[in-house]
Amino acid sequence: MSQLSFSSFDASLMVRDAQGRYLLATTDQILEAARQAIDHKLQRGASFSSPATVKEYLRAKLAGFEHEVFAVLFLDSQLSLIEYVEMFRGTINCASVHPREVVKEALRLNAAAVIVSHCHPSGNPEPSAADRSMTQQLKAALNLVDVRVVDHVIVAGNCTTSFAESGLL
Repeated sequence: MSQLSFSSFDASLMVRDAQGRYLLATTDQILEAARQAIDHKLQRGASFSSPATVKEYLRAKLAGFEHEVFAVLFLDSQLSLIEYVEMFRGTINCASVHPREVVKEALRLNAAAVIVSHCHPSGNPEPSAADRSMTQQLKAALNLVDVRVVDHVIVAGNCTTSFAESGLL
């Protein structure tokens, strides 16, 4: 299982400070720049019908966090992006997810479908029993308001696990 490594980039990536001087970029600055780039590349209306596109987007958004982050891609009926929302933040090994809040946001955005995702800072992309249970609770809650759960993707560094591809959804 490989982890993200930025050691080979240290000498070549620079950022400009407030005084206009160029300094070596930190890992956090590199990750933030990647998140901004993916936001620019895939904006509202981008199609998320391809598993490869979903994984690329979510790796760029969630890899590198030192704590769990639970995010939702809110989609229209054609699986085009309405909005990406980081809904919950947790500790190094868990995040409390409240299905009620996900349902409220789906209704507010008039979403027809969602792809849920969270990161595993441990680097292990395998779903835990808690991950499986929470996914089923979310699926049941969203089903009540006719919002389809398309997938749940776990991001662990540059590795991902898709519930849909693994037959867990």
